[in-house]
Amino acid sequence: MDIPLIRKLEQFTRLSGNDKRALEDLTVDRIRKIGPRDNIIHEGDKPDAVYLILSGWGCRYKTLEDGRRQVMAFLLPGDLCDLNIFVLREMDHSICALTAVTYAEIDGEALAALALSHPRVTRALWWEALVSLAIQREWSVNLGQRTATERIAHLLCELFFRLRAVGLTTDLTCDLPVTQAELADASGLSAVHVNRTIQELRAADLIVLRGRTLTILDLEALKTVALFNPNYLHLNREGGGFDANEP
Repeated sequence: MDIPLIRKLEQFTRLSGNDKRALEDLTVDRIRKIGPRDNIIHEGDKPDAVYLILSGWGCRYKTLEDGRRQVMAFLLPGDLCDLNIFVLREMDHSICALTAVTYAEIDGEALAALALSHPRVTRALWWEALVSLAIQREWSVNLGQRTATERIAHLLCELFFRLRAVGLTTDLTCDLPVTQAELADASGLSAVHVNRTIQELRAADLIVLRGRTLTILDLEALKTVALFNPNYLHLNREGGGFDANEP
């Protein structure tokens, strides 16, 4: 079974066969499917599980009383929608699907039991949680310091690197099934400003964006425009290896 979470965690450390089977067993029982714009969980709901995106794109967001929305994270295959969310009494934000999404509801107690019996998985999950926090910090820098062009270019670089980490790119091409309005909600710009910025990146021969497909024509140049350093994604196998004799 190809689970994007396993591919993602192996960016940090190689998992044994037993580790992988334990993760597979954790995710196969409670699989749900929802359509675009449906919510996985609403603000104010009581979370009773950890949600793992298996396919499709989602987002974490908050909506103000007047209807304005801030997207705080794009959730891709392999992403956990908060590792310890089930300890809260209620959600302080909402999580919705941007495309058709398949996700797993992971029981919190089962996850805790797996962590006790598979220490390498535990270390990898700590890494996953820390990377999520690092991404949130980078988004704060985006909103506070980067120009419009830098914001959009940085977001495109980040999404490409995250998708490549779970095997969802082909050369320099990947899916980008988000609207310009959703990019605007994530970048603190208007949809008109996002459109103008994308046109500038196209005119500079940095990207091709056709429908729901992004092709980066010059990754190094796009990284330079974005002031993008992928170090915050920690995709360099810092966690070490495993015993090759372990099953």
